[in-house]
Amino acid sequence: MVTLSELSKLSSIGKIIIHSLDMSLYQASAIINGSESVITDKSGRPLRERSSLALQTLFEHLPVTELVLRHESCYDEMINQPVRVGSNVIEVPLGRNQLG
Repeated sequence: MVTLSELSKLSSIGKIIIHSLDMSLYQASAIINGSESVITDKSGRPLRERSSLALQTLFEHLPVTELVLRHESCYDEMINQPVRVGSNVIEVPLGRNQLG
C-alpha cells in the first residue's frame, strides 16, 4: 500500500491504474518499480470514488507516465461459461485532461 502523499514525493510513477469495481465505484493502484500497490488515504483505507474523473483529478499534479482504466468482466461467469484459461482484463488509456 502507498498513500497519496507518498506518491507526491516520488520523481516518477510508472503507471496509475483506476480499477472499475462496480457500475460507479472506482479504486486506484500504482505501479512503482515494477510492483503494484493499492493507493490509500492517510488512514490506510483504499482510495475509492464514485467517479473515475474524481480519481483522475487527484493524480493530475503527479509525475505519472501512464494512466489507465482497468476493467475485468464477470460476464462469462454470469452466463455460466467455462472458466477461461487467460484473463479477460481490459485496460483503456486515459488522457491527461487537466481536470484539477
